[in-house]
Amino acid sequence: MRVLALVPYPRDRAPGQRFRMEQWAPLLGRFGVEVVFEPFRCEEMHRLFAGPGHTRRKVLLTSRALARRAGVLKRVKDFDLVYIYNEAAMLGPALIESYLRAKGVPLVFDFDDAIFLRGTHSGTSSPYLRPLKFPGKTKTICRRASHVIAGNQYLAAYAAGAGAQVTVVPTTIDTGKYTPRGPASSAGPPVIGWSGSYSTAQHLDAARAALQRLARTERFRLRVIGLADYRLDGVEVEVVPWNAETETADLSVIDIGIMPLPENEWTRGKCGLKALQYMALGIPAVCSPVGINLTIIGDGRNGLLAATEDEWIDKLTRLLRFPPLRERLGAAGRETVEAEYSTSVHAPRVYRLFKSVVQGAVAKKEPAELLFED
Repeated sequence: MRVLALVPYPRDRAPGQRFRMEQWAPLLGRFGVEVVFEPFRCEEMHRLFAGPGHTRRKVLLTSRALARRAGVLKRVKDFDLVYIYNEAAMLGPALIESYLRAKGVPLVFDFDDAIFLRGTHSGTSSPYLRPLKFPGKTKTICRRASHVIAGNQYLAAYAAGAGAQVTVVPTTIDTGKYTPRGPASSAGPPVIGWSGSYSTAQHLDAARAALQRLARTERFRLRVIGLADYRLDGVEVEVVPWNAETETADLSVIDIGIMPLPENEWTRGKCGLKALQYMALGIPAVCSPVGINLTIIGDGRNGLLAATEDEWIDKLTRLLRFPPLRERLGAAGRETVEAEYSTSVHAPRVYRLFKSVVQGAVAKKEPAELLFED
């Protein structure tokens, strides 16, 4: 089976894409599936769109990206199935998806964020290009797809409401790559860690007051991965740039992982990647009880949930003071990931889904008896 993956970003450049199809592809290969990636953004475009300015260059690169997408459509007949992550083109309406549907091409659409919410996740920093985003096209893509993969039940409900056949496949972790480090070193203070990006730094800010109060009574260092700078008065902060090659090593330094989130429609669409990364490494996670976090974490069983400032302080204090508690929750978190959120568990499910979609497309074209011939 040959699969054409129309994805937004270059390889290893975006977490959702990396922890879904990019991570599934090698295991799909064991079932005879060849995945060919075609990103919308080139490396230069991805780099420039991370910041302001360079508007003329951004417009030129976007035009070239749209031309590349048009060229890719000429090769669709060489594939058994088309997989789309989030959207085939990062600007404009769902023209490509509609074209594929009209041509009868088997199409699987995968999304792991509430990208249907207007103004929440524009995908572009340019005020000139932002009006060309069409958040509402997510519903159209759901309708055009042969099958939809959603990262959680909240997103699946949206897809089902649009009339799609939908399967929930959570964000997954390669448990061969993410392995527990073993007992922490006793040298230095315990490390509370957070991993994210500029666009999610506001979520870390939600825990600022709790961390500052905590620092008055407890000794710890805060490791912030993925930002260029982060300062918090009264707290020892270590900032580490994100690097794909050192990602797991940078996370493994952490003794306690945190995932604070506000409660809103956008965060209910999140798929818990930070928590799953911590847990896969045997690091106890403390998370806001929002969205899928309530499914991933059983409070006190395989992690901790904290809703208020006082709860954050109480639960972080317990973990800082009692290393055995950290070890117990970390081990239980690892077991949860292995059983329910590992790539090895879900890649075979994706393969069976792809196979079913392809067979369904063939059934529409061929007499039923031909499907069972050797």
